[in-house]
Amino acid sequence: MRALAALSRFVGNTFALWVLLFAVLAFFQPSWFLPATAWIVPLLGLIMFGMGLTLKAADFAEVARRPLWVALGVGSQFLIMPALAWVLCQLLGLPAEIAVGVILVGCCPGGTASNVIAWFSRGDVALSVAITAVTTLLAPLVTPALIWLLASAWLPVNFGALFMSILQIVLLPIALGLIVRRVLGDRVHHVVDILPLVSVTSIVIIVAAVVAASQAKIAESGLLIMAVVVLHNSLGLGIGYLVGRLFGLPLAQRKTLSIEVGMQNSGLGAALASAHFSPLAAVPSALFSVWHNLSGALLATFYRRMKDDDQTTR
Repeated sequence: MRALAALSRFVGNTFALWVLLFAVLAFFQPSWFLPATAWIVPLLGLIMFGMGLTLKAADFAEVARRPLWVALGVGSQFLIMPALAWVLCQLLGLPAEIAVGVILVGCCPGGTASNVIAWFSRGDVALSVAITAVTTLLAPLVTPALIWLLASAWLPVNFGALFMSILQIVLLPIALGLIVRRVLGDRVHHVVDILPLVSVTSIVIIVAAVVAASQAKIAESGLLIMAVVVLHNSLGLGIGYLVGRLFGLPLAQRKTLSIEVGMQNSGLGAALASAHFSPLAAVPSALFSVWHNLSGALLATFYRRMKDDDQTTR
């Protein structure tokens, strides 16, 4: 078990490289990964179950201890990224399926990888976990509402179907994880130690499956989609930091807000796009998953060197 936990830490720390490697492999050998498309939704449910296992009462206590900071993070998450997605789609005149995919990933809650990046950045990990938890729990209502509001101009959006999907693949697995944690108590730590391995493997398979299913479309429009993804992520990270400065947050919390806003649950985006729209609509989420882990790792390196207002390294 100790060796497995060590492998899990290694895979977690090199997450971005594995996602990139298998995305490239799926592009050149799509037939190897096409059968995995049937596993996108179950794998995302497994990731959400793992998130439920890691949540503790202290994570929700953080909401009560610092409600304004958590509310600022949640509000920024669900306002900035959806608005940026809509603006980019309008300005660039994106085709309907790509536009819906970009908006969809923008409307998703924060991704669990943001908690790791916040830790690497010397940010406020407790605040990061609280914001991720709250946005994820709100996702069954907020995400379909935002997608319906912003994406209906391009393609028909079924709010009820999206709501049921997110309920089944996000909220129910998290609830089950919380129950299992409550029943097992301290024994759950043995499982939690290998969760990075499970989560990374699941995300890698999801991204590879989406890339394989849309290989021809990526070859045709991949550069355009990648440019939009990079812009979307970069603007989210930057505006998130500026919002933290505007509201007078200390450095660690500004870093956290930046990361929470800019990093999305792209696995959820890929699953929803595949289930309710088209393989092409899932491509922005897949490429976002590749890119935001690379940009997050680079940003964390920069953030670690930043000095607070009193010129002491945090």
